[in-house]
Amino acid sequence: MASVAIIQPEEKHFTFDKIPDLTGKVAIVTGGNAGIGYITYIELARKNAHVFLLGRSIEKGQAAVESIKSETRNHDVEFLHLNLNSLKSVKECAENFLARNLPLHILINNAGITTKTFSLTDDGIQEEFGVNHVGHFLLTKLLLPKIKASQPSRIVNVSSRAHHRVSGIEFEKLNDPNAQELLQRYSQSKLANVLFTDELNRQYLKGEQVYANSLHPGIIYTKMFKRDDFSVANNLLSSSVSSEDGAITTLYCATSPEIEEKNYRGRYFIPFGIEGDKSSYTEDEDLAKRLWEFTENLINEKLSQK
Repeated sequence: MASVAIIQPEEKHFTFDKIPDLTGKVAIVTGGNAGIGYITYIELARKNAHVFLLGRSIEKGQAAVESIKSETRNHDVEFLHLNLNSLKSVKECAENFLARNLPLHILINNAGITTKTFSLTDDGIQEEFGVNHVGHFLLTKLLLPKIKASQPSRIVNVSSRAHHRVSGIEFEKLNDPNAQELLQRYSQSKLANVLFTDELNRQYLKGEQVYANSLHPGIIYTKMFKRDDFSVANNLLSSSVSSEDGAITTLYCATSPEIEEKNYRGRYFIPFGIEGDKSSYTEDEDLAKRLWEFTENLINEKLSQK
């Protein structure tokens, strides 16, 4: 892989020191045991939020929790098991959180994958689409009543500028192993993140103090980026940002007072807390509605088989 230049802008619109005190706030971060998820998690904890790390690996998740407790001296940090490959696991995770009878002010759907070869989730859904979109869709829907009851609150969906690289979602070909290449599978899942965010605002959040936005964190030089099967990321950007910088835009959407002050809803942000241009396909409300109905039907079908 070619050497990677790390972006070091002279001035950032948002930085960690602009995160307000979050005492009394409860937050969830998916995929928080490494990369930008871990940085997001630790910075929320540093500002006194009660934070739940949701992840697949119990061992890694609990290790991350103990590390963050030690570094931040915030003991209101916890791990909940979440396997986004399994809709049953997503449902159980949401139920486990709701059983705690806590508010939920911040939901950050951060976890994401890409695979070298075509693969399926435990429910038989193309893995990138299933993990990056369908799992987070179900988690958000299950937690939404609690999020509304806790308003003002935020929903943050980590997408990617890769969503610009596709001209829609090929619903009929999602599970065809010969129909799509790696970048197309990943890019469609990231387009789904943006479409879901926008339709969520239209369908469920009108008149609510719930602010749902999506973002591109930058190309992050983490394990996913370094893996051979994601070397194609070099085609997306010729430079990258560190995990610390990559978390800034997520934390901007999750915590910045500007989100509420400027009534940012259904916006798409790029590093570092700057509003960016979405793909023109995200403006297709019929596509967004079709994705929503497709996803709901898919979830109902798969869960009914359990």
